[in-house]
Amino acid sequence: MGKPLIYEIVEKPATSTIIAICSLIWYYIQKKNIGYSDVGLSYDTAMEGQYWRIITSSFSHVSILHLIFNMSALWSLGTVEQLKSIGFGVEFYLQYTLVLVVLSGLLVLGFYHLLIMKFKLEHYKRVTAVGYSCVVFGWMTILAAKQPSSKLNLFGVLSLPISFAPFESLIFTSIMVPQASFIGHLSGILVGYAIAWGLIHGMNNYWAVSMLGWIVLVFVWSLKKSGQFELGFIEIEPVAESVGLVADRNSRSLQMEELPLRVAQL
Repeated sequence: MGKPLIYEIVEKPATSTIIAICSLIWYYIQKKNIGYSDVGLSYDTAMEGQYWRIITSSFSHVSILHLIFNMSALWSLGTVEQLKSIGFGVEFYLQYTLVLVVLSGLLVLGFYHLLIMKFKLEHYKRVTAVGYSCVVFGWMTILAAKQPSSKLNLFGVLSLPISFAPFESLIFTSIMVPQASFIGHLSGILVGYAIAWGLIHGMNNYWAVSMLGWIVLVFVWSLKKSGQFELGFIEIEPVAESVGLVADRNSRSLQMEELPLRVAQL
């Protein structure tokens, strides 16, 4: 018999907090009838200066199944917080979650840029990614590299060897959910390996707080610049034209069209 849930929440404070945040954001999205196109990350919106979408896209889920799947996997991966003996722990978890959120989002945009400019696949300008999957795949990869004997438990009934989980999950989701973001998941895996192999290292509380400060600054600045939110204390000329988006709220990858209307505000 496992531990009572309250004890597990206490042992995984950062994971529990992130799950609560994602759940509250999902509730707000449902209540306000916000669609993927309003919070998701795409090449076109990033080129317009809407960099805040790197953050909102990570923590937003429109489908309840999407939310449950990601949060179930994240709960299992929260064991990172309990592995301080091998260099993990709560601080490591929070520090590198910041890294995973930002770098995986930037890498997604980098892949889109390559596909658009090099291979002339113009439709990638209009593909929108949303969800916490990039971070989930990143932590899955870090655990696979550092603790290959661990198990990934999903929904309390499915258990996968963590050593194979990143690419098993990548292939499985691509087959079972064709509209899932293959590029997003792959980006999370690549950043995860970069962290696990020490290519990205040196994060501590100072750098984490500094990085968080820059994230907040760029987030607010880009909101103001893109005209999505009125911030009187920042003087930036709003973008004159905006792109309207048409999206199926039950999809994870979307197609968008240019319309003479402003995107609904968050």
